[in-house]
Amino acid sequence: MTTSDRAIQTDLTSEQLSNIYRIDDFEAIAHERLSEMAFAYYAGGAGDERTLSRNRSAWEEMSIWYRVMVDVSKRSSATTLLDMPLSFPLLVAPTALHKMAHSEGESATARACGSAGIPMVVSSLSTTAIEDICAVARSPILFQLYIGKDRGFTTELLRRVERAGCVALQLTVDTPVWGLREREMKTGFCVPHGMSIANLDRKSDGPKGHTGVGIAETLGWTITASLCWKDLEWLCGLTKLPVMVKGICRTDDAQTAVRCGAKGIVVSNHGGRQLDGAPPTAEALPRIAQAVASRVPVIVDGGIRHGGDILKALALGATAVQIGRPILWGLSAAGENGVRRVIDILAQDFDRVMALSGCPTIASITRDLLEPPR
Repeated sequence: MTTSDRAIQTDLTSEQLSNIYRIDDFEAIAHERLSEMAFAYYAGGAGDERTLSRNRSAWEEMSIWYRVMVDVSKRSSATTLLDMPLSFPLLVAPTALHKMAHSEGESATARACGSAGIPMVVSSLSTTAIEDICAVARSPILFQLYIGKDRGFTTELLRRVERAGCVALQLTVDTPVWGLREREMKTGFCVPHGMSIANLDRKSDGPKGHTGVGIAETLGWTITASLCWKDLEWLCGLTKLPVMVKGICRTDDAQTAVRCGAKGIVVSNHGGRQLDGAPPTAEALPRIAQAVASRVPVIVDGGIRHGGDILKALALGATAVQIGRPILWGLSAAGENGVRRVIDILAQDFDRVMALSGCPTIASITRDLLEPPR
């Protein structure tokens, strides 16, 4: 199926969406509806995809040692992150090229987040301009940023993000070079004809970020192998927006990030798309949370597909979680309504798991839920 074939497909109806209860069912639908190239780009990981696989299995292998005889008749999953209200501890993670999934792209995703009361982190590689996304948003918008070779362009993009009304940044730091994603290479990934990476358009001469095969050729100019801690300090000194650092798997790096001005840590391995063999985020999270969670919020992404995964992440010390691929699966199925259904499935499952675990509040989700009583 080509990208143009996808554009003429009709969205699933409300009735059809209401009969979907699992995130994996949305992935199966996306596989049928998306072009081979688009699905490979969204779904694939680096190398043999071991880290991609372990991101999920690590959550699945944990048991919940649930409490009983707790009054859970009244429950609240509401929380806050950097003074942002969240209806439950979830953000939409930055993912690229939403218009490959649906013609309304990131705008549809932002509207769904607004109706659900959760923040959206917009990718630098979005196919909708940040100004247009913020214009339709009804919940907080964060922006994911790379620091590339052209610091003047990075500064110009940052000023656009500030003017648009974004409330925070997530600086991706795990990408000095692009990982080798074989699925992308085999399907000849490129930005589809007629589609643009709106935030990377440049008026001056130079690469536009739209040509080439594979992510390294297409977007190589957006990153730099010279990225180091002084660049984080530079960014924190350049803006009043809180900067979260995304792509951390070590406690020493988390601590250094905080010393350099980071206001939050995102435990992430880029969805298994960079270093194959990196630890799953569920394994990295507890160490990092123990090291820095008393000073800054900690978010985790990677492999989260169930309400139980969210509860486990919070029990390990996370403030909230992010999801990426499930949003793209919902978007491909039914645009805004598909994304909203994905969020609703997770929200309802999380509420149910809280009740069944004996947790009426977020504060009651503690580490002992993951350990057998002594």
